[in-house]
Amino acid sequence: QVQLVESGGGLVQAGGSLRLSCAVSGSIFSTYAMGWSRQAPGKEREFVTAISRTSGNTYYADSAKGRFTISRDNAKNTVYLQMNSLKPEDTAVYYCAARYTSGSSYYTTGEEYYYWGRGTQVTVSS
Repeated sequence: QVQLVESGGGLVQAGGSLRLSCAVSGSIFSTYAMGWSRQAPGKEREFVTAISRTSGNTYYADSAKGRFTISRDNAKNTVYLQMNSLKPEDTAVYYCAARYTSGSSYYTTGEEYYYWGRGTQVTVSS
C-alpha cells in the first residue's frame, strides 16, 4: 500500500520561505509522477505543481510560477516543494499526490492522482 506523509508546514511571515517534504513508502517511488495541491478554508482544492518521475518535466500553476519549485530525490523516496516569497493567500493545507506512470508525463489535475497524503498546514501571516 502506498503511503504519503507530508512535513515541513508551519507559520511564516509574508515574504518568507518554507520547504515541504513528502515521503513515499510502499512502492517504487521512481515509477510515480508526483504533485502538490492545496486547499484554503472555504475554497476549492487548487492543483499547484507537478513533476514527472525522472524530474525531466515540471508544471506550475500560475499562482506558483516564479516562487515555488518542485523537486524529487528518487534515492530518498521524497518529493519537495520549495516555497519562496510567500503571501498570505498561500495559506492552505498542502497535499502531496502520487500516480503510477510508465512514461515521462506529469499530471495537472487532482483527479488524475491515485494516492494522497493527509496534508500539512501552511500559514502565512501578513
